[in-house]
Amino acid sequence: MTPLLDLPSAHAVHTGWRSRPAAQQPAWPDPAALESAVGTLTASAPLVLPRACDLLKSRLAAVARGEAFLVQGGDCAESLDSADTAAVGRTASTLQQLATVFGYMMSLPVVTVARMAGQYAKPRSAGTETRQGVELPVYRGDAVNGHAFTAAARAPDPHRMVRVHRRSGATLLLVRAHCASEQAGPGYALDALRKFAAGAPERARYEALTQEIERAGGFIGTGGGWHTPGELFMSHEGLLLDYESALTRVDTATGRPYATSGHLLWIGERTRLLGGAHVEYFSRISNPVAVKVGPGAEADDLMRLIDRLSPGDEPGRLTLVARMGAGRVREVLPGLVERVAAEGRTVAWVSDPMHGNTIGSPSGHKTRRFDDILDELAGFFEVLLGLGAHPGGVHLEMTGDDVTECVGGGAGIGFADLPERYRSVCDPRLNRDQSLDLAYRLADLLDAVRPPGGVEEARR
Repeated sequence: MTPLLDLPSAHAVHTGWRSRPAAQQPAWPDPAALESAVGTLTASAPLVLPRACDLLKSRLAAVARGEAFLVQGGDCAESLDSADTAAVGRTASTLQQLATVFGYMMSLPVVTVARMAGQYAKPRSAGTETRQGVELPVYRGDAVNGHAFTAAARAPDPHRMVRVHRRSGATLLLVRAHCASEQAGPGYALDALRKFAAGAPERARYEALTQEIERAGGFIGTGGGWHTPGELFMSHEGLLLDYESALTRVDTATGRPYATSGHLLWIGERTRLLGGAHVEYFSRISNPVAVKVGPGAEADDLMRLIDRLSPGDEPGRLTLVARMGAGRVREVLPGLVERVAAEGRTVAWVSDPMHGNTIGSPSGHKTRRFDDILDELAGFFEVLLGLGAHPGGVHLEMTGDDVTECVGGGAGIGFADLPERYRSVCDPRLNRDQSLDLAYRLADLLDAVRPPGGVEEARR
């Protein structure tokens, strides 16, 4: 019997990235330990299968054509020491509630993607961190080292990647169990929105919108006949190339290689160098892929990147995630969108309103202002709709838990509240109420910026 996936051959094929400059890779201290960990991963079972990756690509093709909307969100960085089944369910449920609001707002089916089951590595602006005169390697996510500020914890350990693979598999089981439960149904999401609206500070406005959503039947993606309420795909930043290449497999039915660590992988702002190792690796896999695009992006460089990652211009293959900052999005994004459209390239445009809006707080915690996040999202929609293009989705760092990491929103979290329940080991996340508050407020703002007759009218 022919195996579904050919395990060793893909790893042999996809080592070309090793001859390219690889940014943001750990300085693994023990080559033998790295070889052992990579060998274990190479022989390990895939976390996702090619058919599911292809299914997501077809969903994202609808986003690129303006026929669907992407809601993507989850943790900034997952933790190996946390196995909270309820927390996974709360975040998945919050994503489905967001999908309900955004689906109604856009009158489109929704593609829902979680930052889960693989988001264990983080790019950093410096290689070391100094506290009280002590300098240690910076924390790069649980796939590399520990968060505690000790020499032992901060030493990069490649066997953590093996733990990440096992924990990601466990998380996938929890997600699948959630998606098969009653909590994944449209009735549960609508009930949760009713309760949110009833307790929100702007209750009257939110209850009115919730009633409209109910009358519309939830609008979580029944349009087009292809969406199922419990459909949830997995994504993460494909940062650690030793991990990703070890989990690359060739689908023996098609001969195409896939990253089997997640359905969708993205390249970050710090690693999208055209001649770099990440672009080389991503150009060879058959998964749908995404690229973060910051305010320093040049149109010519972006077009070269698109040509490299999606040479066949396959709809659904490439998503561009704008993360400009509230103060730059209206200035920088129009030229990029216009250039891509002028070249006739088929991509999905999505907004990440989180990463360009990080600030410090008096307590020393990194945080983000809710109003800045909302402003960047509003600017993204203004730009895309004003150009007659499709604002294809949102990409949020968020959680279903009641954390205090971002300031503002309906609950009025202030700087003084941050230490109360600041649990992120890296960047600040919106909590569940802030996430829903963002969706509801954006729905109101869109009434002011949406062209008469909608996007189709603007295109004509």
